[in-house]
Amino acid sequence: MNKVLQRDINDFAASFALSNDLANASIVVTGATGLIGSSLIYGLIALKKNVKIIAPVRNLDKAKEKFSPDQLKNIQLIVCDLVKFDYDSLGDVDYIVHCAAPTSSKFFVDRPVETFSIIYEGTKVLLDYATRHKVKGFAYLSSLEVYGEIIDDSKVVDEGEQGYLDPLSVRSSYPMAKRAVENFCCLYAAQYGVPVKIVRLTQTTGAGIAMDDNRVIAQFARFAANGQDIVLHTSGESARPYCYTMDCISAILYVLLCGKTGEAYNVANESTYISARGMAEYLQKNFNSSICVKFEINENMGYAPASKLRLSSAKLRSLGWKPRYGLREIFERLIEYLR
Repeated sequence: MNKVLQRDINDFAASFALSNDLANASIVVTGATGLIGSSLIYGLIALKKNVKIIAPVRNLDKAKEKFSPDQLKNIQLIVCDLVKFDYDSLGDVDYIVHCAAPTSSKFFVDRPVETFSIIYEGTKVLLDYATRHKVKGFAYLSSLEVYGEIIDDSKVVDEGEQGYLDPLSVRSSYPMAKRAVENFCCLYAAQYGVPVKIVRLTQTTGAGIAMDDNRVIAQFARFAANGQDIVLHTSGESARPYCYTMDCISAILYVLLCGKTGEAYNVANESTYISARGMAEYLQKNFNSSICVKFEINENMGYAPASKLRLSSAKLRSLGWKPRYGLREIFERLIEYLR
């Protein structure tokens, strides 16, 4: 395992305050080969609390590349279609963390029907399973994109805010599906008593990202690490806070264990709020002064409409969570990992 990622995992295991609450628990983690799902599993294993991890995956080879033989001793891998799998065959489990979802803007535009249906149908089968088996907790991973177009960053955005989403835009396949499923979670909580909580993630990154990850923060860090000019395909006005992977998995577990049923929680480090253009300039100034920041505007990249989301994490912090990684620490670790 990469040394930066191993250091991150060790730091998480040493600092996570709720580890005893997970002792001997059984947890279903979907999206196990993705950045957040795999980071969560690494962290759960590192806690050494005899956590039983059940991971439905589509690609066994990818899973075996992601996890070492020693780690796989702690994971029950199930190769299946996440929508068609008979979850009842697992019997009772304590917790579900649903991470699986499409993540590529290009995929949202090229395959919008699949984008919406994967998000909706994949969550419904898990909510039905949770209903029948009375799980202790269910964390559904949503996205800051549910906020839509908010461009006034003079005030923070809490969980009660909503911006405009165009239902007639193909690119809305992802945020509209996430919004719909958030409502679905609320309905299952109200009608069937499913203890589901919604985790609204800002863009998350850290050691463990795929080397071809095309999200803005990953691209820019890779360019800085490799000494390449940073090229923006928009004006770079969109702004948001970010979150490091270890802060993210800590937040997910805080919401899972301490959050209120049927409610949503923003996961972001407010101190990292920055625009795409500001991020490029920050990297140039602080990490590689030899590179240039350039603009090659392209309206056909599939990016979400411009927004300025100064997300509040006050509700999450009220559970006892706090972030450990600011913007400098995020880039220091990310660039070290990429190099």
